[in-house]
Amino acid sequence: MREYDQNAGGLQPLTAGTAGSETRNIMIVGVGGQGTLLASRLLGQLFLNEGYDVKVSEVHGMSQRGGSVVTYVRFGADVASPLIEKGEADIILSFELLEAARWLPWLKKDGRIITNTQKINPMPVITGAASYPDRLVEKMRDKGAFVDAVDCLSLAEKAGSPKCVNIVLIGKLSQAFDFPEEAWLAALDAVVPAKFREMNRKAFALGRGCSE
Repeated sequence: MREYDQNAGGLQPLTAGTAGSETRNIMIVGVGGQGTLLASRLLGQLFLNEGYDVKVSEVHGMSQRGGSVVTYVRFGADVASPLIEKGEADIILSFELLEAARWLPWLKKDGRIITNTQKINPMPVITGAASYPDRLVEKMRDKGAFVDAVDCLSLAEKAGSPKCVNIVLIGKLSQAFDFPEEAWLAALDAVVPAKFREMNRKAFALGRGCSE
């Protein structure tokens, strides 16, 4: 895995020994119906294939009503707990912009947010009780977070379906790891039905090849 070095201004590779001995934490956050659970299963499959101990905890929240959905993915040599506490996430993978900001307190000081720029209005905005916050990416960066913000919805539509946002995000996430592309595609093939694999492979490639 690679970590963001605030001083160096880029991604710095961790040694295999360091990555293998420490438990790493990824939070996947989004809104119900965006495919967060498939993304967590793909990551779990990847890390298992690479020989890590893996714990995946799916917190559904109010997924049936479009509410927040959170999944914890932890991997390392020996992972004790499936939960990620505040300030422990190495990476927050966010399917929706407001969700990235909502879960910012869970990010490590030197952590990284990879977020889709898509905005989905929560209920208070829909009812007119509140307004959708502006300049969220800038505000998160002002708080010291390293933020990759990508229009994953447009890339998913280019791949063939807006439902591929989750795989575009996984492709973008893959840039932060040293695993070969073939390892990611093997995990993808294991969790995606055969009839959707070609489209999802294209979505993965678009995410993996994009820059902010």
